[in-house]
Amino acid sequence: MQQTTDTILMIRPVNFRMNEQTAVNNFFQEDLDLKNVEINKKAQQEFDAFVEKLRAVGITVIVENDDELMDTPDSVFPNNWVSFHSNGNVAIYPMFAENRRKERRDEVFIRLEKEGFKIENIFDYTSAEDEGIFLEGTGSLLLDRVNDKAYCALSPRADEDLFIEFCEDFEYTPVIFTANQTVDGERLPIYHTNVMMCLAENFAVICLDTIDDKKERKQVVKSLKQDGKEIISITEAQMHQFAGNMLQLRGKDNQLYLVMSEAAHKSLNPQQIAAIEKHCPILSSSLETIETCGGGSARCMMAEVFLPKN
Repeated sequence: MQQTTDTILMIRPVNFRMNEQTAVNNFFQEDLDLKNVEINKKAQQEFDAFVEKLRAVGITVIVENDDELMDTPDSVFPNNWVSFHSNGNVAIYPMFAENRRKERRDEVFIRLEKEGFKIENIFDYTSAEDEGIFLEGTGSLLLDRVNDKAYCALSPRADEDLFIEFCEDFEYTPVIFTANQTVDGERLPIYHTNVMMCLAENFAVICLDTIDDKKERKQVVKSLKQDGKEIISITEAQMHQFAGNMLQLRGKDNQLYLVMSEAAHKSLNPQQIAAIEKHCPILSSSLETIETCGGGSARCMMAEVFLPKN
């Protein structure tokens, strides 16, 4: 079992803008003083340049176009609604924002099967939406696939019971905690685990300052160290530059890369960069418009494909 894949699914945006339905608890989003048409055009340029950089190092990127009729401003972040697993299982997740639920499209599965991937079972958790319960994919949960552990910071978008149900279905041991950020002087839950934490093969980048409960913090550190992961700490200020929102991927000749945005890369200090580069090179791309309006970054844009091939 590998922690990293060489294949990802990405959705090219057609109606990208700031999503008013997610802004209520995604404190990373900001409004840009631009027309939506311009915002979408900039997002597409950032998307295309990013895909080109990934492909240049041998990462397989399956690009599916968003459906214009759906009016899904956040479709560029597919990792929130779906995850693909090495035994052929797929999970489909319940989403907090109503207009994000339309992002779940069968065309994506048809496309992957056309690319030669095998889908065995689909675990559909979306009925939880009827009860106002959410778990937003690998935004909410971080999978240590080698050590069969799943990390989750609870929030309005990450329900504890549903997370435990997922762990039972997919045979992961749950590691549960709460992560907060300061918003107007108040400590409020961070909307997604993957903005404060990244799990790579031999290390973890994590903003420990967000785990206010000392016991929980200790438990997370212990769990990571148990599995031999080097802990690279980032500050809350760096987290706001999306320095936690990274993903390790495999390029040609099995070369690993830590993929992040330019803003995340620029926010790191020389010691942190050296700590990461001891394990693998950094690949970064400018995602300014997507980060500002979408409140998500590089990690959120990539749905890892671990499915077996036919």
